Amino acid sequence: MRALFFLRHALVLLGLASAAGLGHAACESGLAERMHAKLYPKQPLDERLAACKVWPAFPGRSIVVLPMPRETTDKGAKVFDLALLLIQRPDNGNTDRDTVIGRIFLPEALDEDATTAIQEIRVDTSRYVLSPDTRAFGLRVRYRGNSTTSGPQASETVRLYVQRGNKLQQVLQEIELDHDNGGWDATCTGHFEKLRTMLSVARTTSNGFADLQLSRTLVQSRAQEQEDQGCVEKALPAKFSTVTLRYDGERYKVPKSLQQTP
Repeated sequence: MRALFFLRHALVLLGLASAAGLGHAACESGLAERMHAKLYPKQPLDERLAACKVWPAFPGRSIVVLPMPRETTDKGAKVFDLALLLIQRPDNGNTDRDTVIGRIFLPEALDEDATTAIQEIRVDTSRYVLSPDTRAFGLRVRYRGNSTTSGPQASETVRLYVQRGNKLQQVLQEIELDHDNGGWDATCTGHFEKLRTMLSVARTTSNGFADLQLSRTLVQSRAQEQEDQGCVEKALPAKFSTVTLRYDGERYKVPKSLQQTP
């Protein structure tokens, strides 16, 4: 029974982690490498984490993410600069005519340490229509825990960006959408928590942009050794909540409880 409890929650984490491979927009065409060599030749590129995706809402446009690690003195830690590029590609497939029409450089935008690693970076081109003439795209990051002293850990975050002339602007800071966290002792006593969030565009507006709505579901369970029953898991009632994020003219205001802490 105890082994089944551990295995079940490990598989839940594996599901969140392995889903990272589904729909992953890798840069098979070499677009990321070409843009990196052209724009940031002096910085190393982490090709494993680089991401590319066609933006279906705009013919010929692709979004490219260039994660560039920089050295750090902290043992087991890694810091990444990020470059986000909006590329207009020609109809004839001539890669020499790929044109950068929007970009942003984010120093030290992501980091890893001895307990948390970045598993995947993805571009999110869901229908984030913020105004009649403004559409955002998302940057999603999956993290996994490296700790061997606790239970499974995994999470996914999102940020949103819009085009402003020849630049990209972040309008939503990094917030956590999903996580799977668990921990238990060497016998049976433990807990597990699963958070799932749906991000959608609301019908209401603030300062010219549509409000964003976070519909959150939190499921928790507890396990405890009971006489004559072995390791027993008890699921607690699911908790549902809705958070509305409003645009203040520059960015969406995020409650402190949702902000990612370094």
